[in-house]
Amino acid sequence: MNSIKTIKDQLNRIIHLKETPKRIVSLVPSQTELLCDLGLEDFLVGVTKFCVHPRHIRKDVTIVGGTKQLHLDKIKALQPDIILCNKEENTKAIVEACESICNVHVSDIFIIDDSLELIRQYGAVFNKLEEASTVINNIESEIKDFNTFIKNKPQLKVVYFIWKTPWMVAGNNTFINYLLKLNKFENIFDNESRYPEIKLSKSTINKDVNIVLLSSEPYPFKEKHKRDIQEFYPNAKVILADGEMFSWYGSRLTKAFKYFKSLRLNL
Repeated sequence: MNSIKTIKDQLNRIIHLKETPKRIVSLVPSQTELLCDLGLEDFLVGVTKFCVHPRHIRKDVTIVGGTKQLHLDKIKALQPDIILCNKEENTKAIVEACESICNVHVSDIFIIDDSLELIRQYGAVFNKLEEASTVINNIESEIKDFNTFIKNKPQLKVVYFIWKTPWMVAGNNTFINYLLKLNKFENIFDNESRYPEIKLSKSTINKDVNIVLLSSEPYPFKEKHKRDIQEFYPNAKVILADGEMFSWYGSRLTKAFKYFKSLRLNL
């Protein structure tokens, strides 16, 4: 008789597993990448159209929609053992709909410790404890090295744009804002919650901002947008930033801190 393994996800929801899940649907791009880096690519049966790493994954695995608009019939037809969601990426309605199909694990990430906890949870759920430990050790090593590097660097005032028309920025209570702080970037919208819309006009010109970061996702900012933004932050250096490094919280963190170091060295 199989023993039932009981685990909690990051919303403290109880999940009962009769056996290690073998058919996985991932509805979060950064979590898809993490699963593959844990050696679970062959167990993935469904991903979103935004799951772009590893690059071949969307050719090899069924696409079940986006992170907010899903084809539940496709997911059901895949007969998954578990569906992996995220509180920010996927709506409560999506989680509830997926629960009618099979077990659902929901992540909730605000700081690095949350990311490491998620990796540990996946290690436990999918019987990949050793692989999870390796990823965690790599991330912790990168953070330690980066903290030494950034220690004596000056604090810089920044704006981090995620969208255009309307203009939207990263505010407080986001993983992006947490990583900005680690980089000694003072987010001038730290007093705003989540992802506020802002107005850019002659009355909002800010000469105190040192750096403007235009994220590569979810809006794909390009070189031409740097000119659009420069007049509102005349003394700032406007940079196209790799959004995956600032918002992907799985195994991408093994690469993020080298990127942050390079970013700072090129300011």
